[in-house]
Formats: sequence, structure tokens, C-alpha cells
Amino acid sequence: MRAVVCRSLGIAQGLACEEWPSPAVPEGFVRIAVHAAGVNFADTLVMAGRYQDKIEPPFVPGFEVAGVVTEIKATAPPCRIGDRVMAMTRSGGFAEECVARISDVFVLPENMDFIQAAGFPITYGTAHYGLATRARLRSGETLVVHGAAGGAGLTAVACGVLMGATVIATASGTDKCAVAAGQGAHHLIDSRNENVRDRILDLTEGRGADVIYDPVGGALFDASLHAIAPNGRLVVVGFASGQIPQIPANILMVKNVSCIGFNFNAYRTLDPAGVRAAFAELLAWHEAGRLRPHVRRTFTLAKARRAIETLLARGATGKLVLVCRE
Repeated sequence: MRAVVCRSLGIAQGLACEEWPSPAVPEGFVRIAVHAAGVNFADTLVMAGRYQDKIEPPFVPGFEVAGVVTEIKATAPPCRIGDRVMAMTRSGGFAEECVARISDVFVLPENMDFIQAAGFPITYGTAHYGLATRARLRSGETLVVHGAAGGAGLTAVACGVLMGATVIATASGTDKCAVAAGQGAHHLIDSRNENVRDRILDLTEGRGADVIYDPVGGALFDASLHAIAPNGRLVVVGFASGQIPQIPANILMVKNVSCIGFNFNAYRTLDPAGVRAAFAELLAWHEAGRLRPHVRRTFTLAKARRAIETLLARGATGKLVLVCRE
């Protein structure tokens, strides 16, 4: 099969599209003929050797796929051979075939194509579980989403709106703010040209936000600590800015604020039933036409390096997807 292989650590430099052995299917897993694979910021960390679960090269990156089930080694699986599915993988998604744990496989609604599905599981799963379970977001609360035009932030905007929150989206530049508005954000803050802290306080009449969803870190995290309401919940999702913030505990104490670390991948093992419940609601929303996944651009497997470089340049809004079969 064709696959994108990382032969040396260093982000995109070690990538090459080449022939690679088809993976074996362990017990409790399925084989998927991959039609498309989502590109995530975590992929860049794996390739750089900076992800929490390190993989030594050579390996095939890729955490999420969409395709057709061709082999099953599991009892009472939620899918059948021939089903169109999306799946989260431990690695190996940037290829024509991959294997996925049965608990990480979800049958697609009829109105979802492979391109949409490939960019769905990681970002939407993270957003829904992070907001509903970790942040305990309630209808009527105010939610701030940083990096709201990127793959991680844009899905949090959409989920927050559907959960009944008033959503304040921050993004760098008017074009990116417009993308967040397209997903239903009620208020927009241009983080490149506006004071984020002051604008959040203005929009909340000085009270601050109930929940802040932060996949960016850096200066936006610092602003969040000063623009969050008493008893607010600040969800740490990632550090796309490249700056990992240090948390002054005195602010958490004085404002009675909870700072919540959130690694979605861990809950695939810790709470598989909860993850499946989240996906049941997400896929129902999509089937009803209430979710509109935003795929910005597609690339072939041979252009995987360009996809990674586009993601790292932070010029892309929405999701980037690799087309794995032509």
C-alpha cells in the first residue's frame, strides 16, 4: 500500500510517500480501506518527537481516518464489513489502509462524505467531550473559544452554540473572525488588533466568561485568567502558540477558578462509553443538518508535507484533509 512515512524526526523534513507493508489486524481491531485522513497539530508534535506518546521512526503518522471496513477481529462490533466509517487511530492514518480499535470506530450518517468524516473525530470529539464533560458547560453560560478559526477552535464554536451557550470567538484577523461567525459565534474578537481581556469583560458587562476553551496558550491564556468569571472553568486543550503558560495559583484561589487540563485521547481508554455517547450526539447533530464541518483544503498523500507546512504556517482556517485514494 502507499503511505506517508516519517523516517526521521523533525516535523515535515522526514516525510516521504512510499510503499509500506499493510498492517496486521490484532484482536479487537478492524481494518479500514482509508479514503481520507485528517491532519492535526498533534501530528506535527509526533513527527518532531515532542508528543507525549513518542514513536520512533520509521512510522506512518495520522490520528483520524474515514473509509470502508474490510476486516473485523472483534466480537459484537458496532460495524460490519462494507460499512462507511470514521475512526481514531493510534497512528498509521496517512495511508491507503490502517487498523483501528473497535471502540474508536463510528459508522457514518448517510449525509456525511469521506472528506467531512476524515476531519471530524479528533476535533469534534475533543470539543464536545471537553465542553460537556470536562467544563460542564450549561445552556445560558458564556463561552470564550480561542483560536476559533482553526480546526480545534472552530468545532468548539459550533458545539458551544448547539449546547446553548453565548459564544465569544477570538481569532487573528477579520477574515478568520468571519469564519468563526459562519459557525454561529455570537461575538467576535480580533486578537491581532484588539485587547482580548478588555473585550471579553466589555461583552460580559465586567463579569467575565463562565468557560474558556484554549487550544492556543501563550498570551491568550494570560488574558483568560483576567477575563474569567468567579467559579469559571478554563480548559487547557493545547499550545498552538508554541508557548506553554505558567499558572499563577493565587489567581485561581482568589477568583475561585478551575483550570482544567484536557487530553481527549486519554478518555478513549478512561471513558470509552462517555466518548461513544458524545459521538452519538455529534453524529445526530450532523444527520439533522445542525453541524456543518468546515474543510478548508485537501491534499493528496504525495502532498502530505505541504499539508503539514500549511498547518504550521497557521494560515489555514478549518480542517486540512489528505485524500488517500484517487
